[in-house]
Amino acid sequence: MAITAPENTQTVTLTIDGREITTQEGTTIWAAAKAAGIDIPVLCHDERFDPVGVCRMCVVDTGAPAFAASCVRACESGMQVRTDTPEIKSSRAMLTRLLLSDQPPRERDPKQTTTADNELLDLADQYQVSGNDGLPTGSGRGVDRSSPVISVDHDACILCDRCVRACDDVQGNDVIGRSGKGFSTLIAFDLSDPMGASSCVSCGECVAACPTGALTNKPIHDIPIRPRTELDAVDTVCPYCGVGCALTYYVDRERGAIAFADGREQPGSHGLLCVKGRYGWDYAASPQRLTVPLIRREDSYPKGALSADVRGDMAGGGEANGHGPAGAGSTGDKRKGGKRGRKPGGLVDYAEVLPHFREATWDEALDLVARRLSEIYVAGGPAAIAGFGSAKCSNEEAYLFQKLIRTGFHTNNVDHCTRLCHASSVAALFEGIGSGAVSTTYGDIVNAEVAIVTGSNSTANHPVASSFFKQARRNGTTIIYVDPRADKMADHADLYCQLKPGTDVAFYNGVMHELIRLDLVDHDYIATRTSNYEALRQTVADYPPERAEQITGVPADLIRRVARAWGEAKAGIMYWGMGISQHTTGTDNARCLIAMCAITGNIGKPGAGLHPLRGQNNVQGASDMGLIPMFYPDYQKADDPGVKLRFEQAWGTSDLDPVRGLTVTEIIGSALAGGVRGMYMLGENPFLSDPNINKVRKALAKLDFLVVQDIFLTETAEFADVILPASSYLEKDGTFTNTDRRVQLGRKVLDPPGQARVDWEVVQDIANRVGLDWRYTSPRDIFEEMVSVIPSYRNLSYDNLGLTGKLYPNPDPEHSDGTVVMFTERFNTGDGLAHLVPAEWLPAKELPDEEYPFVLNTGRMLEHWHTGSMTRRSYALDTIAPAAQVFVHPGDADDLGLADGEMARVSSRRGTIELAVKVSHREARGNCFIPFHFREAAANLLTIDEIDLIGKIPEFKFCAVRIERADG
Repeated sequence: MAITAPENTQTVTLTIDGREITTQEGTTIWAAAKAAGIDIPVLCHDERFDPVGVCRMCVVDTGAPAFAASCVRACESGMQVRTDTPEIKSSRAMLTRLLLSDQPPRERDPKQTTTADNELLDLADQYQVSGNDGLPTGSGRGVDRSSPVISVDHDACILCDRCVRACDDVQGNDVIGRSGKGFSTLIAFDLSDPMGASSCVSCGECVAACPTGALTNKPIHDIPIRPRTELDAVDTVCPYCGVGCALTYYVDRERGAIAFADGREQPGSHGLLCVKGRYGWDYAASPQRLTVPLIRREDSYPKGALSADVRGDMAGGGEANGHGPAGAGSTGDKRKGGKRGRKPGGLVDYAEVLPHFREATWDEALDLVARRLSEIYVAGGPAAIAGFGSAKCSNEEAYLFQKLIRTGFHTNNVDHCTRLCHASSVAALFEGIGSGAVSTTYGDIVNAEVAIVTGSNSTANHPVASSFFKQARRNGTTIIYVDPRADKMADHADLYCQLKPGTDVAFYNGVMHELIRLDLVDHDYIATRTSNYEALRQTVADYPPERAEQITGVPADLIRRVARAWGEAKAGIMYWGMGISQHTTGTDNARCLIAMCAITGNIGKPGAGLHPLRGQNNVQGASDMGLIPMFYPDYQKADDPGVKLRFEQAWGTSDLDPVRGLTVTEIIGSALAGGVRGMYMLGENPFLSDPNINKVRKALAKLDFLVVQDIFLTETAEFADVILPASSYLEKDGTFTNTDRRVQLGRKVLDPPGQARVDWEVVQDIANRVGLDWRYTSPRDIFEEMVSVIPSYRNLSYDNLGLTGKLYPNPDPEHSDGTVVMFTERFNTGDGLAHLVPAEWLPAKELPDEEYPFVLNTGRMLEHWHTGSMTRRSYALDTIAPAAQVFVHPGDADDLGLADGEMARVSSRRGTIELAVKVSHREARGNCFIPFHFREAAANLLTIDEIDLIGKIPEFKFCAVRIERADG
């Protein structure tokens, strides 16, 4: 049977093993044979990488004097190819024999004794080659056990370079190469550093690519790695960032634990994972999991913080001085002497807190929750109740949680961490284009001529998405990176603009000034698809590049280059992160990005659009579900009488709240003022995640009643009256929506520990106790109701989401992956136009001065997530990054007399912390960066609680601090 190439392509016709094959010109022999079902063995080749032909295992006979490597040799018309002649078999057998001679014995091979899928040994079996046939053998090239998660055995390496290409071509990390000559040649990390001491980011892609036992995963918590056929494979989705990578957990049912994880194919991740996805799952098995309901003891009132850390009772107020790594499961040894005894780590000290609670039955705990919240509601009305949901919960759980708050307590006071992430972006997007969702996917960068990545350290926050960006640059896309920190994305950018913190509006106004001056705008698009262009033009006229340079510090000529690169491209995408949104001017920042895309016609076509990179794994889905105070599900306005009526009819109630509710930051303020008196928190830890921790501490202590539902004892739980043991992501079914609008099924991997329960069931039990009549039997039931009230999810079902999920909107999910590019003809605004909103640059609310001369920027690290409650209980992640650090420029460190690794004291007008110094060339002079994952050096003790007046998001990215020696 002939294999036919797609129509309308230049083709060649050849014969492979007697079969006539027509294929696209440029196709390799190996690829054409595979498409025809003809297997040609390989060792160095992987379809994801550029072929190199170094192993010669795939050689075929083309009639030429020498065999050709089929992975690199292109097909030619009339070519006669034979793939399996006796001579070729003999050649492959000899190659296998030679390679095998230097390998460890089969019974000690690192791969064969674990996953049992050593490709070289498979070939040895196929060609009946033994490793003990008299050939000279080599050994002693060494092993490298320095990485906490990956084991390197150089004797098992065949120098196929698959790991090199996985690291460079696919992940774009550029860590692995070769070192040495002849037999002493090794794969090397950086400048022949031990793997654990190199710049390796532990994504594990090299392990996934390695065909032998040279690179293998280490067991985590002594759970043995066994062949996949002996383990239970569960296909699900990563629980960390908004990329939502598809993965498979291999579960040892005998031990009730995960043995290892693999990436799997999905359009948004293509089998890639980062260190958190591949190695950061063991937090669910922590001995610190909450397993039984807890009620605060009567003698632990009046209520307040229970641990010394959370009380902030150290000298200096809010200062924290513990710096050692925290082991999962530790209850903490107290140090003697010093300012006070405390455990040497960054987890809540269970021994200090748990004595203040007693165990309870589920019925007792739930009855108490329902009674106390109802009493507060009766006494204080809807305004006295509020709920914080979680972007770590499923869509179904988020939907039920907001429905409970709205129908059980008749208030819109419900919010979640989107308020702390992209609230200002969403506000600007709704204002500008009528939708808060991304207009295209991060994968659409393959169609872009230029992409701007701004305010986003994507290599740490969205690592797999950043791999897409780096691959696109290799293929010709111009990458422009704009950020105050010269983080790793700057290394991969064609143009890098290191602007001063808080000057984004001035920068983008300067770029738009040049776009208009050079007539690099799309006049037809402006005329037919936008409004208010003239006002925008007049505003940016006041921002020539020279003035923009004075404000931003970015050279005027570089601003001009950015304008030309963007304006001359046929398609451009704008990706941004919380460096844009987490400012008091966050909405204005996003308005500028929307305007810049719109005036150049870069919304609504392939390779163009707006994409705020979502932080949490389900922050998009939780927002879609209405877990926000101003919108019902699908962003239907909470203060619209027609919307209110529709949801009253759908939910069988008649008294929904007619006004918008309070946001996260407003709820904290209301609690402090005595307004909100009862709260239900599901999976949120505002004590560490919100700004100005001292203010949050006072607000939580003032609540009449607080119920916390979580998987661990958090800092916030210290203020709780009732603590309910929740289920982790790994212990339930449900859907999750990633930053691309991809709705995916998360599948249960493990059982919850002890008496911990699935979250949606707990929410339903509380709902029924406060008088609602809910009878959901499964997440599928909830999803079906969700779809009925969320037009964007129309047509989606558990049956058609499949293994890779579906993008929404999706008119035909049975046959389509969904809509990649939105707004091709009109926007979701009332008039269908993009509303251009000009913005003037305004300085930050708190500027550096003589007393506090540095600007503090906060954010995430690659290895950790949010408040660290999950990642700091992961062996791999906490081992790689065990301690808090303040990143400072070398010049600033010299001026301060600080060396790398020394302890510094960082103070703002709100508090003081102590942590180690990391001298970093990625910081600008006068700036410093502190990750906010570490409770023992909580960055949000320092941050200011000023907010963007429109998005209501705090100023996490700018406050004034002082840095000094800790012993000064």
